[in-house]
Amino acid sequence: MDTMTGEIASPLALWGAKLAGAVGGSVISIAYLLPAGRREAAVRFLAGAVTGLVFGGPAGLALADQLGFTERIGAAELALMGSAAASLCAWWALGVLQRFAEGLTSAVGRRGGGA
Repeated sequence: MDTMTGEIASPLALWGAKLAGAVGGSVISIAYLLPAGRREAAVRFLAGAVTGLVFGGPAGLALADQLGFTERIGAAELALMGSAAASLCAWWALGVLQRFAEGLTSAVGRRGGGA
């Protein structure tokens, strides 16, 4: 039930909110840190959009609970907020993992090259 209007949110409205949030988060991610090429842009966009659609609901609930306004916003707003946040964070998390992996491989290369 939507707490702002007292109406029940339709599944189509929730999917629309999740899609809008996921696309918005992906676009912001791409605009904030420009990709090297078309392929990277497409991969980042799709990864962000899928992550936002899949994890948008739980992320929205977790954020609203953490910020203390779960009871004051509706289901569509929760889905929109969660999808945008999950989508935006997806690429940053993948970037951190990539840098960590590159650090591991370069450390192994340095250790193996000196023996």
